[in-house]
Formats: sequence, structure tokens, C-alpha cells
Amino acid sequence: MFEKREEMKMWESILQTKTYQRRMEDTLQELEIQAVTGAGGFGAGKAAKEKFWNASIQLTAWKEVQSDEIHQGEILLSTPADDRLLRHLQNTVKQDSVIQCRVRPSRNGRYLLLLGPVQAGDDPGLKVLLEEQMREVTMEVEGLGTFTLERLADWFEIKTDWQGEEICLSFDREEENAMERSIATARILMADQKDWDRRVRECAVKDLLDLANDWAAEEMDPEELERLDEEDEQPVSREQFLERLELESIQVEEDGGFEFWFRDGDMFYGHSIHVTGNLEDGPDWASIEG
Repeated sequence: MFEKREEMKMWESILQTKTYQRRMEDTLQELEIQAVTGAGGFGAGKAAKEKFWNASIQLTAWKEVQSDEIHQGEILLSTPADDRLLRHLQNTVKQDSVIQCRVRPSRNGRYLLLLGPVQAGDDPGLKVLLEEQMREVTMEVEGLGTFTLERLADWFEIKTDWQGEEICLSFDREEENAMERSIATARILMADQKDWDRRVRECAVKDLLDLANDWAAEEMDPEELERLDEEDEQPVSREQFLERLELESIQVEEDGGFEFWFRDGDMFYGHSIHVTGNLEDGPDWASIEG
């Protein structure tokens, strides 16, 4: 945690940069605001040749300190940041909280440029919105159970049984008809688990077994590789590959699409195995991610 004087010096160094000044040119008048932060904290992205991060946090509501009008809806609170400022923002500006800070709205209305330190807010109206925001949202789905909204991902999810193992089943929060179509996709998969499980795993074997053997071979002793070659064997057999797959989650989509996510059993150093497809054509692609 920085002392106030040190924090001000850190901000002064950022405010004087050309990167920050360019951002200032695209903004309107300065405002003192209070705001409600969303389900995620400060994140950041940076292009390959850029020196500074584009740091931002999602706000769900905000108001000028001297006004009673509350603006509801998602908008980003954003600033250029070096590594030090980014860490400070991530450590001090929390998700699901009321904050106060100085900003300049962008001309296109897409973000608020942060002008300096962030402190805790105390606006009663915003605190009421924060309480509503944090209230658990559930959806009862006949035959599947009670889904809970995972706010950061903005999807409904449930822990459920798949072939005797607990997995996470989820679908995006959308308008009601779209969610009903996603639920229909889920029902079809859940009703014939054995066949869909077999088809998805076969897709993973088809697309990734050779790669798994390449990765395994890189870690093996040359003499052991030579022995396997003489015996016409591979470091990872088809059966071993299937045994190592551990299903974590299924995400379903309104158009009949689905995504199966597996733990890799250390075949790819902890990367996830991702299989996609749809109800009409079946599983069609497997890759490693993460």
C-alpha cells in the first residue's frame, strides 16, 4: 500500500506521459464522481510495442458528486498505467464496491478516463444498487436443476452429474428465448451422456493424440524412445490418452453448439483440452488452450 504522497508522485509521472496526454485529447470536461464497480477488478491489455498498459475496470452505475442523477449501465473506468500503477490499482480498487474519483468522459461515451487516486465512496443511492447487484440470481430449469448466475462470466451454471462425475454445465445470460434454446441443447446432451461423451473424446483423440506423443517424446530418454520405436509403440497410447481426459465443464449455446473442457492429465503441461461442435454435426474440433 502506497502512502498518499508516494501515490500522488506515481500519478504525476503517468499524467505527464505522451500516452496519457493523447487520451486526454479525446475527452470532455473533468468530473468528480462516485461509482459502483462490477464483478471484476482492474484488468489490462497492451500491444506488443506499447510501453504502458491500458488498465480498466467495469462500472455498473455512476453519478456526479454534486448531482442526484445516477447513470446506470456498463461503462469502463480506464487509464494508461505502468506496471507499478497497475499493481496498485489491482490491489486497492475492489470489485463490487462504491468508489470516488476524478474522471473525464470520452467523447464517444465508451469510457471514463481516470485522472488520479481512487478512494472509497459513500453515496446511499449507489450502495442500494450495489446491494441489488450482489444479490444471488438463480434460475430453476425443469429436469436440470437450479442454475446460478456467475456474474463475472455473465452465464448461468450448475454443478451436475455427467457419467458419474461432477461437472459444471453453463449457458450465457441472454434474452429469454435464446436461453430456452440453450437449455434445449443442454437437455439433448444430458439425455444421452454416454454417446456424446464417447463422440467428444474420440474427437479429442483424433485431433490431439499425435501432438500428445510429440510432447511426451521431448521429455523422454533417447534410449527409451528407441525401444518404443523398435516395439512399434508410442509414448502415449490411445487408451492412455482417453484415461487421462477429465471432463471439467460443458457450455451450451442457443444454436445447438457446445464446448467441452477437459483437464489434460499433464499430457500438455496443464493446458485445457477444448472440444467444440454442434448437435447436428457432432464434435468437429479439438485444441489445447490456456
